[in-house]
Amino acid sequence: MTIELTDRTEMAESGELDDWFERLEQVHIPEGYKVEIVEGNVHMAPQRDVHWQTIRRIVRALEDRFGMDAPVTSDVRIDFPGELNGFAPDVAKFADDAEKDELGRWRYQDVEFVAEVISKGTAANDYGPKKKAYAAAGVPVYVIVDPYLGCCHVFTRPRGDDYMSDLTLKYGEPIDLTGSFADLTLSTEEFPRD
Repeated sequence: MTIELTDRTEMAESGELDDWFERLEQVHIPEGYKVEIVEGNVHMAPQRDVHWQTIRRIVRALEDRFGMDAPVTSDVRIDFPGELNGFAPDVAKFADDAEKDELGRWRYQDVEFVAEVISKGTAANDYGPKKKAYAAAGVPVYVIVDPYLGCCHVFTRPRGDDYMSDLTLKYGEPIDLTGSFADLTLSTEEFPRD
């Protein structure tokens, strides 16, 4: 679901994602929905079982590789470059020495890995504006998991607002990230399909 904000002019002038997130906290958002602001538009998407089970497998793989104390988050707000981009990536891994800013938020400059599990309503964001923002932020590895098609898209080598390397793998093929910042091989064999 996309909500077009009615007072976009005010929002664009203020440039304050914080104001909009505070307003959203006062709106009743059904439990199980994720809320993000992408290019000034509020997007709400339900978390389905397939979605969560995939996220859980990715987080588990990261914790198995880097330990339980590794800086890994799911659905936590991170402000990315571009106009009004307050994303909550399905999975984000930060540099081991990453520290939160003065507001207690993770910095996009410390993100080493992002994975997004698409849903029908937000797929265009994951392949479009979010991919551009992640590349512009210099996120070294961006993985899109598509449970509808049963495949993963692995983007590496960010340059400008795009990635120079794009690899598509079918479920069952491992995502080999050895030698990258993520430095692991991610199994896709158990990823559920929708």
